[in-house]
Amino acid sequence: MADPRGFLKHTHRETPQRRPVPLRLRDWNEVYEDFPHDVLQDQAARCMDCGIPFCHNGCPLGNLIPEWNDLVYKDRWHDAIERLHATNNFPEFTGRLCPAPCEASCVLGINQDPVTIKQVEVEIIDNAFDEGWVLPLPPHRLTNKKVAVVGSGPAGLAAAQQLTRAGHQVTVFERADRVGGLLRYGIPEFKMEKRHIDRRLEQMVAEGTTFRTGVNVGVDLTAAQLRLNYDAVVLSGGATDWRDLPIPGRELDGIHQAMEYLPWANRVQNGDPVVGEDGEPPITAKDKKVVIIGGGDTGADCLGTSHRQGAASVHQFEIMPRPPEERADSTPWPTYPLMYRVASAHEEGGERVFSVNTEEFIGVDGHVTALKVHEVEMRDGKFAKLDGSDFELEADLVLLAMGFVGPEKSGLLTDLRVELTDRGNVKRDDDFQTSVPGVFVAGDMGRGQSLIVWAIAEGRAAAAGVDNYLMGRTALPAPIKPTAAPQR
Repeated sequence: MADPRGFLKHTHRETPQRRPVPLRLRDWNEVYEDFPHDVLQDQAARCMDCGIPFCHNGCPLGNLIPEWNDLVYKDRWHDAIERLHATNNFPEFTGRLCPAPCEASCVLGINQDPVTIKQVEVEIIDNAFDEGWVLPLPPHRLTNKKVAVVGSGPAGLAAAQQLTRAGHQVTVFERADRVGGLLRYGIPEFKMEKRHIDRRLEQMVAEGTTFRTGVNVGVDLTAAQLRLNYDAVVLSGGATDWRDLPIPGRELDGIHQAMEYLPWANRVQNGDPVVGEDGEPPITAKDKKVVIIGGGDTGADCLGTSHRQGAASVHQFEIMPRPPEERADSTPWPTYPLMYRVASAHEEGGERVFSVNTEEFIGVDGHVTALKVHEVEMRDGKFAKLDGSDFELEADLVLLAMGFVGPEKSGLLTDLRVELTDRGNVKRDDDFQTSVPGVFVAGDMGRGQSLIVWAIAEGRAAAAGVDNYLMGRTALPAPIKPTAAPQR
């Protein structure tokens, strides 16, 4: 624990200030200002002697949160990164992108604001990189076993790093032109600058992990070739089969999935030659009336991107009612609370519209011009239209951000003949092995759409399963089982 009376001395939760909206809309840099170490140490001191650290229950990785809070408070930053890396391969990712179920489970959060766990985490890793403490950890011995990891999102990267450090020859295949999966092309730069991915990849390459980009496994490399050339396979391609909205007018131009839209903005920031004569990427919100259908994190990513591209107006639709300002009674402590949240993108403008359903897209000359919408309410567990609530809203660009329904089935999964669950995800046992011996699965491909912290935890656990399969034993940690209940 940190200061035994810290939560009494420092009663207010403090987090970094977001840069002023007019300033941050002029660039794509991360929105937060620097957070002084002395202020952070005061926040770490709020971690109390709670007896049972429920933050562990909230974190799938089993992060040793009270321990590194205490170490930060005592100014032992090197020891803190050692404890953090013991359970989390990529705290620079989770510290920026995870919704922090650990904070929702913080005991202090019962009657005060919880400890700023997420901020302590990201400051530990950023300080470690600044100090040069994040070094390659190559294996002490090699096993001569070859493992293929298909997909380079957080689950695949975690599995690859663990297996490389165990001495296996690991090759990560990515069908995009750069490594990172949704971290690279789904997360906007203002939420996580891609330099954080690149410096971690430098460490992994130095450790011995091989990366092959531009390879669509199942097409460029067949399932049979994969099984022939590798002793084990980890499937970590994510849940990339997006949910669509099959209503009249869906075929009109100007209606795009979020993951058709977001990667272009990231490519521009990467310096790729993707802009046209007007200086804009193929899909842009510049000077357009934008409607985003979907009120979650991906919708907020589209919102912030639209602002930076210079949208004329932005509306974000959500079919669910507006959540309460405080924790809902249906999600008591220590569960992840249902409550109204304001992301940085929401501060920047646009209008959030709750309890609405889009029933038709209207177009002129083949391009969307408006949406037919009505309000809804919940009746007997179903959404029902409110009579007389119909309205139309003009739109030049519609972005569908309604989540994903599971992994893509055609190609690799079909050719491997792995069994699927009744929800369409890849079925696996307690060691994360699929119905095909030697083929394992981690992350959203087996779990369904979930959080980055679950992806990393599953990547680590799957790596332990692979190591045990190849060697008959393993010293790699397996923080979770596939049957563990979601924390959100």
